Amino acid sequence: MQTIFNDAFEDTRKAFETVFPVLFPGGTGSIFLTDPQNLLTTGLEVTVRPAGKKIERLSLLSGGERSLAAVALMVAIFKARPSPFYVMDEVEAALDDANLGRLLQIFEDLRSSSQLIIITHQKRTMEIADALYGVSMREDGVSAVVGQRLSEKS
Repeated sequence: MQTIFNDAFEDTRKAFETVFPVLFPGGTGSIFLTDPQNLLTTGLEVTVRPAGKKIERLSLLSGGERSLAAVALMVAIFKARPSPFYVMDEVEAALDDANLGRLLQIFEDLRSSSQLIIITHQKRTMEIADALYGVSMREDGVSAVVGQRLSEKS
């Protein structure tokens, strides 16, 4: 069990160090175990340094930067242990336009090997979709689902 955990953590650590600079150009990020001798009780520490900042603690980052750092960790886990699909709920809600663009690059990379189900209100995120589904409430209070398959990208 410890070998499996160590292997998964090491793969995630390497993936995080690769993904983080994509979302934070010029920045660095790493993850480490708080108590590597006790794998059943250890915690996970995330340190980040966006370009031009001396900040390493997540609590000192802006809301958008914290969201992006969390997404970097999530994507690192996805890359370390791939799945056929991922469900994400408004992960890009706190992002500005530039950061959203970088996240959409990550989404494009993920969708080459997995299906993405993304709940969003962001038009730019919807624009990269193969299909859109909307939920609205009819006058009688019942939810209605509307789907639209988008044209295939070349």
